[in-house]
Amino acid sequence: MAYTNAEGRQELLDELAGATDALALALAALGEAYEQLDEQAGDRLEEVLFRPVQQAYGRAKRTHTEFGARHGLPERPFAPGNAGHASGARGHIDHAVEAIRRADDLLAELQDSMLPVEVGDAELRAGMSEVRRQLGDVTGQARQLVSRLGR
Repeated sequence: MAYTNAEGRQELLDELAGATDALALALAALGEAYEQLDEQAGDRLEEVLFRPVQQAYGRAKRTHTEFGARHGLPERPFAPGNAGHASGARGHIDHAVEAIRRADDLLAELQDSMLPVEVGDAELRAGMSEVRRQLGDVTGQARQLVSRLGR
């Protein structure tokens, strides 16, 4: 079934919004984990997890907003994420990692599809790539941080 450029752009924005929402959830979970850690572990969490995810979240929101504006699509407000009910700092970090993986998977699927080429533009593709780059090895860093908790 064929779709119009407008429908394709909206689908693309909806997928990008899903990834952005997952990053908001990750930020909320990391915030909860931070509150349960001592100062040294909290500083490390902020440096290797929170900051990169916060930058990726900001870039994803900006990419979404700017692409929509370039094509006259309505702006979508992004609400803060809900950390959920994890148990302890480790549980919150695990919850954040799941959300980060979900965001990265959504972006990878979107990049692998033809939508960004067919109805997207260079700025959108660069923004999605930048978000994935910023997430980089966050899950690996999370594993290292969790392995050091309680030592």
